[in-house]
Order: sequence, then structure tokens, then C-alpha cells
Amino acid sequence: MQDSEYKHNFHTHTFRCKHAQGDAVDYCEMALKLGMATLGFSDHTPLPDDRWIQARMNYTQLDDYVEAVFRAQLEYPDLRVLLGMECEYVPKFHAFYEDELFGERHFDYLVGGPHFFTDDYGEWQGTYNGTVDRKSLLDYARYVCEMIESGLFDFIAHPDLFGNCYADWDQHTEAASKAILQTAYECDVGLEINALGCRKIAKKKASNPYPMYPWLPFWELASDYDVKVIVNSDAHRPKDLQALTSEAEAIRERCNLEAMNPDMIGRRAAN
Repeated sequence: MQDSEYKHNFHTHTFRCKHAQGDAVDYCEMALKLGMATLGFSDHTPLPDDRWIQARMNYTQLDDYVEAVFRAQLEYPDLRVLLGMECEYVPKFHAFYEDELFGERHFDYLVGGPHFFTDDYGEWQGTYNGTVDRKSLLDYARYVCEMIESGLFDFIAHPDLFGNCYADWDQHTEAASKAILQTAYECDVGLEINALGCRKIAKKKASNPYPMYPWLPFWELASDYDVKVIVNSDAHRPKDLQALTSEAEAIRERCNLEAMNPDMIGRRAAN
């Protein structure tokens, strides 16, 4: 697949998350220029207590985000535009996801984004620098499994994110990955091969000892499970809507993994 053949993206951010550029209309304009068919917005969700605010919108910006996507739906009728969020799963806010985002605000879909996970003491740890040994890998896997089992998410973004700070594929990464893959299979929740990770790998310094993500052994192991996967750009700039999506798709094809049906994402709000 060439990048230009990539037609559906369900992982798109806006300027509100503080580390992206552009608003909904900017991405829609680019999507049409690229001949895309579907654009799902999934900015980092704010939470009612405004935790992790350094890399997401404030809770008070939620109305503005929703309105921006709704306007884009009206202004670009030739493009399927969906309203979503990329969410950490915080169990005490389950009703926020279920009742407010899906219920009151009519979100089309939610994405599970495990940028943080909880340890045995219920303390939050960062995935980018916290999955460094057997214990933290298993804690991460347990958390991702809870996220999957919550029933809130159509797919889990970059489930192999632990490659950012764990250098070698070993029995611990395999055990953690098997737990995630088995739960995804049992719950019929998709897993994402993330093209932003491909773009990061392309720029990785030689001194960086970590494999980053997508981590190929994870996806090779996934071929032993009947899981469905989705390729997404994880675009933080309009010009990245198709960037290196062909490399992520090549991993899916190499590992003979079944692709999610893009038409089935965003069906929850319609039911």
C-alpha cells in the first residue's frame, strides 16, 4: 500500500492538546486533498478533575472541541467525519465516558490510549518511561486489559507503547503482550498499528537503545491470536494524515493480521 491509498484515519488530534497543530477544518481540508473517505477526531480527552493537563485540553474546552467537529461534519458532507476521543481509562470516571461523552454529547467512538497505567498501589505511572522491568510490564498489561474489558473503546492505540523504554524482547514482554492479545481477542476490541511511531523510528538517533513502536515482535505474536487491527496515522499535523501509513500497513500485511472494518467504527452512537 502506498501512503496515498490510505483512506480512513481514526486517530487525529487538534491544537487543543497542546502538542498538535490545526483544528478540525484544517484536517478536513487536507483529507479531501488526499482523497480520503473517513476522518475520525480523537483528541486527548480532558477529565473532570483536569489531571494530566500538560498534554490535553482543559475540561472547559470540551464544548469548543465538540462544536468544531460538528461544524466540520456540516461543512464537509463529502467526508465521513466522526467525533471521538483518545482516553486513558480512569475507572472512577467510567460514567463520564459512558454518560457524558456517549450519552449527552453523542460521541461516535472512543479510543483507549494507555499513556499511563496504575501500579499495585493504584499510583499512576507514565508508560513512556515507566515500563522498565517485569513488574511494570505486567502492571501495564493488566491496566490495558482492564481498559479493553471496560467495553468503552473501539480499539486500543499503540498497545506496544512499552517499546519506548524497554530495550529487548524477552519473556516479560512476551507475557505482557500475550495477556493484552488474549483479552483483545476475547472482547473483540481492535488494536492499532500506529504510524506516528513509524515516523518517530525514522527520526530515531543512533544512541537511542529502545526499539520504540510499532514493535515488530508484538505484531508477529499477534498473528497467533484472532485479533483485528487498524492502521492509524495518529496525526498531530494536517500534513501527517497519511505519513508513513504504508509502513504501518506493511506490518499488518507481513504478520497476516485481519484489518478492522472502518465502517463499523462509530456505529455506537447510531444504535
